[in-house]
Amino acid sequence: MGEYLLNVDKLQTVFRTGKGEVTSVEEVSFKLKPGETIGIVGESGCGKSVTSLSIMRLLGKHGLVKNGSINFNGKDLAKIPESEMRKIRGNEISMIFQEPMTSLNPVFTIGNQLTEGVRLHMKLGKKEARTYAIEMLSKVGIPRPEAIMDEYPHALSGGMRQRVMIAMALSCMPKLLIADEPTTALDVTIQAQILELMKKLRSQSNTAIVLITHDLGVVAEMVDRIIVMYAGQVVEEADVYTLFDNPKHPYTKGLIGSIPHIEYDAEERLTSIPGAVPSLQNMPSGCRFHTRCEFATERCIQEQPNLIHTDKYDNHKVRCWLVEESNSDQPGKEVHV
Repeated sequence: MGEYLLNVDKLQTVFRTGKGEVTSVEEVSFKLKPGETIGIVGESGCGKSVTSLSIMRLLGKHGLVKNGSINFNGKDLAKIPESEMRKIRGNEISMIFQEPMTSLNPVFTIGNQLTEGVRLHMKLGKKEARTYAIEMLSKVGIPRPEAIMDEYPHALSGGMRQRVMIAMALSCMPKLLIADEPTTALDVTIQAQILELMKKLRSQSNTAIVLITHDLGVVAEMVDRIIVMYAGQVVEEADVYTLFDNPKHPYTKGLIGSIPHIEYDAEERLTSIPGAVPSLQNMPSGCRFHTRCEFATERCIQEQPNLIHTDKYDNHKVRCWLVEESNSDQPGKEVHV
């Protein structure tokens, strides 16, 4: 286990409501080595962001990691006290949040917000923290960093705010960076620059990255392994080349089929997945994807499939009865992480 920086094992996250507990994430498991990047993909509502917030312990008063473990650098983040978690959060683990405008405090200057974490975790004085923060803004490509330090978030563009968020996340040189939709709503030029910044961090500091996105183009460029989530569960996991070349789960095939390709004819229509992700309060029985799957059988409706290995090297895992039955001559084994 020592070679893994992060080991999430059978994570179950629930939210308390007036009608009882609602399970948002169920039995999610993955491992991450230093310097490795893993991508978590799926539609909105599949549990990607809740998985990341579970790692950060930022679930709010109604959220709870009910089962499983989140082992980071030898500590189970699900069990350590909040005082110890505060020392890790923003220091050893940083997060780029999805909405930079709502993540930055509108009543404090950029400099005030950037230097807060630096002074807390790196024990720098006020002057040294400001100098360091200016250096970080310069590193993420922000022009006039000295002037930007005294600006408020509303005065910056979306791309500039996102760069500020990245500067804040990288300022303490974290061992793990969680990036939740880091390029959403940004133009393609800024997207490319932000992805390049993350690559540079990974190569220079050996930082591990969890990249959460619905953009499979970003995933293809950035990650080593991909986790596909649907309705709170992992439905497929493989290295990036295997997943794009040989997807097994119908949901994964649908996601990949919905990506436009330059060689498509003008009249050719993209694949679409019918229906929508089920509500957390009303999960279907059996396989959670069966209500949208054209290949669903009676077994899919009645029995929930296990996440199984599809090869002897354990590099490809899938949760699908069709795959398990097609491998009946050489059955995959159930995953026990």
